[in-house]
Amino acid sequence: MSNELPDLPALDDLQELLRFEPEEGRIWLAEERMVLLRSSELQALRKEMIESLGIDRAKGLLIRMGYIAGQRDADTARRLRPDAPMFETFSVGPQSHMMTGQVKVVPVSMDVDETSKTFHGVFEWQHSFEAEIFLAEYGVSYEPVCWSQIGYASGFTTRFTGRQILFRELGCMGCGEKVCRIEGRPVEEWDDAEELLRYYRPDRIADQLFTLQSQVTALRENLTAEQSFGDLVGCSAKFLKVRELLARAAESKVTVLLLGETGVGKDMFAKALHQGSPRRDKPFIAVNCAAIPADLIEAELFGVEKGAYTGADQSRPGRFERAHGGTLFLDEVGELSPQAQAALLRVLQESELERLGDTRTRKVDVRLVAATNEDLEEAVRQGRFRADLLYRLNVYSVTVPALRERIDDVPELARHFVDKYSSLHGKILRGITDRAMAMLRDYHWPGNIRELGNIIERGIILADNGGQIEASHLFPQAMPSSVSEAPNEAELNQLAERLLEQGCELSALEQVLIDRAMERAGGNISRAAKLLGLTRATLDYRLKKRASP
Repeated sequence: MSNELPDLPALDDLQELLRFEPEEGRIWLAEERMVLLRSSELQALRKEMIESLGIDRAKGLLIRMGYIAGQRDADTARRLRPDAPMFETFSVGPQSHMMTGQVKVVPVSMDVDETSKTFHGVFEWQHSFEAEIFLAEYGVSYEPVCWSQIGYASGFTTRFTGRQILFRELGCMGCGEKVCRIEGRPVEEWDDAEELLRYYRPDRIADQLFTLQSQVTALRENLTAEQSFGDLVGCSAKFLKVRELLARAAESKVTVLLLGETGVGKDMFAKALHQGSPRRDKPFIAVNCAAIPADLIEAELFGVEKGAYTGADQSRPGRFERAHGGTLFLDEVGELSPQAQAALLRVLQESELERLGDTRTRKVDVRLVAATNEDLEEAVRQGRFRADLLYRLNVYSVTVPALRERIDDVPELARHFVDKYSSLHGKILRGITDRAMAMLRDYHWPGNIRELGNIIERGIILADNGGQIEASHLFPQAMPSSVSEAPNEAELNQLAERLLEQGCELSALEQVLIDRAMERAGGNISRAAKLLGLTRATLDYRLKKRASP
């Protein structure tokens, strides 16, 4: 590309990526969460860094911070303007700096050869915020002071060209110049390359910080290990309550009944109970009672002798015998046939069983953990489940919370699934974008943790290797139900007609809508308000008004 530069392109496409959600307290630039800071705050932070670390270390730290930001924006540039001329695509970097209020960039010259990856560019900076806050605090400097912006330019251009490019300030407002002027070229073309590069490498104090970070990571892993149940991790109050209940039960032989919706991970909690018990070195056998035909369930659980029925060509032990000394997990226990329920009750009472077609009794030592998403007391009233068996199973019951009741665990669970499925699919990813994580937290999760795992796996498959999982990767067909598009006018008219025919009053409809939104949002007023298209203050007012006598 020649030195004859066109004007910077229109930045409408870049501006469209900037979205403000003031009522939610969030600002987005594409998938990345942004924060508005006053220049006085940044001035105070910069001063604190200089006085605490010294000017040289503060400079290096700010350069490295800018470098990382520039690399991320280079990825955005390629996605935002994939088919545009090279200069227009490259302009996303300078224009991002301009749109976020850091500096006005005026290209002076740029010579780029994408084939040989050569680069030489000169740019002018006007209204640099870094120069302004330095001058306000310290006055005129003897050396350039736009540190994070230099790091940004170097990081952006390095990622964009695929070659290590370093910028330096030839002149700076902080040194009394009218404008700042920067030049970028491959690192090996600078005579003082080593002097420049040292600011991009962590120094001794940074090494100490990284050591501390490693120690914190180790502590976090230990904490996570204490709070983990197989594929389930968390630190929310409801999660920790379940963890404590299971920890108390683990050392005993008591039969445990796990209750909760489909997909909450009852099987993993059962495995954790086994792993925390003295039986951890013995077998853990799991049976999904709903997946085995009713006429075969007794043979699967209690075993069968040769010739017991047509097709029984050899004797084989059942799941109870295979779990001897360990733990047997019966999932969907409410699906057992009446005959299987009676046989199970005997095993629990006598600790012995008979195989089908056999007259011999066999002693078994098994710790039973059962699970169901069904109301077994209602099943007893309907005559589908034995009351005496329920009494045996319900000695120690624990309700596993739905994911919407432990939303604070979603980020940690999501990271766990990213690690798990990235390895499975042979991808290296840089995590989940801020926007995508916010959508995961806002979603209602009718399918609970199982649904979360499936969505994360889908996101990993769709994401580019080396990139991040974006919102569109997680919900490619439609937005989650909590943020879905409103019904169209025809649907609303049909609904209104039906309600009017049924004599539904507006106040009753409002009350039902508010109740349903609050239920879906798990009692979170902000999320419920978003579902209803109201501000949080408006919904809070209506709730208080309804509660008042």
